[in-house]
Amino acid sequence: MTQTDNSRGAALMVGSMAAFAAEDLFLKRAAIALPPGQVIAMLGAVGGLCFWAIAAFRGEAILSRAALSRPALIRTLSEAGATMLYITALALIPLSINAALLQASPLVVTMAAALFLGEKVGWRRWTAIAVGFAGVLIILRPGTDGWQPAGLLTVLCVVILAARDLSTRIMPASIGTFQLTTWAYLALVPAGFALMAIRDTAPQMVDPTKWLDLFGALVTGLVGYWAVTAAMRLGEVSVVAPFRYSRLIFVLILAAIFLGERPDGWMICGAFLVIGSGLYTFWREAVRKSKGQPQP
Repeated sequence: MTQTDNSRGAALMVGSMAAFAAEDLFLKRAAIALPPGQVIAMLGAVGGLCFWAIAAFRGEAILSRAALSRPALIRTLSEAGATMLYITALALIPLSINAALLQASPLVVTMAAALFLGEKVGWRRWTAIAVGFAGVLIILRPGTDGWQPAGLLTVLCVVILAARDLSTRIMPASIGTFQLTTWAYLALVPAGFALMAIRDTAPQMVDPTKWLDLFGALVTGLVGYWAVTAAMRLGEVSVVAPFRYSRLIFVLILAAIFLGERPDGWMICGAFLVIGSGLYTFWREAVRKSKGQPQP
């Protein structure tokens, strides 16, 4: 792995986070104007067809028994459940808060890997995880005037995303990336209808001005997914992965410009703790691997 590969991988990761931040903005505007379940179903149908075409071009079969394997089912259902929660939260709370809470994902994955996969996590990273969760509480501020109960939907989303990421780790190598993505997008169609049934909402006619938001969410999501996949394959994980946190910066800028959001000091402080603890866990993992020994 060369320095150039890592630099290109980092650049692709930053680009993918910019695309995902734009996708969040488009999804929030769409979820405010339309039932969130309808947004999920429409996005899943069109996105699933797009990724199905890519998978077919690459020779990856979609109608395969592999889709029913345990890791694939866990990943697909986790993706659908997390999307239901996240887009519902997008419609209810500020975009910046959603994005800040989402940054806790690497911490939850590290904790879950230790609890369920037997990975060694030392006291330093456990301390970092605790600090990160303290940051989550500062962002949510339960019991105060700034309490955002809908933020718990995003927290639950992060927990479910950890199940998705852990199932991906144990996925058979024979299952292709675009097979997984197509299954995940197609699963959003029934998930969207289920959410509409749960919330007792009916599909609405889409205002012509909102088609731009839906199209924008689709395109930026596709670009972001391609870029993040290329980044992780091109560069070293320990170098490239920390650039995921640039997503929050892009979200804060877009939310301020297009939604008029102005995060307060408490949210910024909480986000700083979450990101700082996440960066520390990435660093400790890199140190552990460089020494070729378990985390002390």
